[in-house]
Amino acid sequence: MNDILRERLIRKMDTLPEEKIYQILDYIDFLESKYAPKPSAAPNPLKRFAEGVEDTLRAGKMSANVIGGTMNVMNKAVGVITGVANAGKSVATEIVGAASSVTSPKPPPPQASPGAPAGTPAPPSTQTPPTQPPGDQRK
Repeated sequence: MNDILRERLIRKMDTLPEEKIYQILDYIDFLESKYAPKPSAAPNPLKRFAEGVEDTLRAGKMSANVIGGTMNVMNKAVGVITGVANAGKSVATEIVGAASSVTSPKPPPPQASPGAPAGTPAPPSTQTPPTQPPGDQRK
């Protein structure tokens, strides 16, 4: 579906009361079962649970306001749980990265300079150690 059509549908649905939106959802479910070449992608387990609660409330003939209020709370709860799960994944990724950097192999010893016979140690470095900046010298 192109973005213009999606936005047009949302704009039209935003003007309707909740109970009419549920009728639209029922009609879309009907059309999907009859004409869709493949079933829609399943939502994540938390959203699937929330949709199950919503369907149960609708089957119990609850008012659209009650269903809408319940779903707002469920949506916030799903958002919080998703945020906690993402934070946990981030922490786990950082731990794995830190652990792999600690266990990574040590750099190889310096190689002999080119042209030197095998077994000859590399000449000592001619670099001088860095000096401390002025004013930071300890006595």
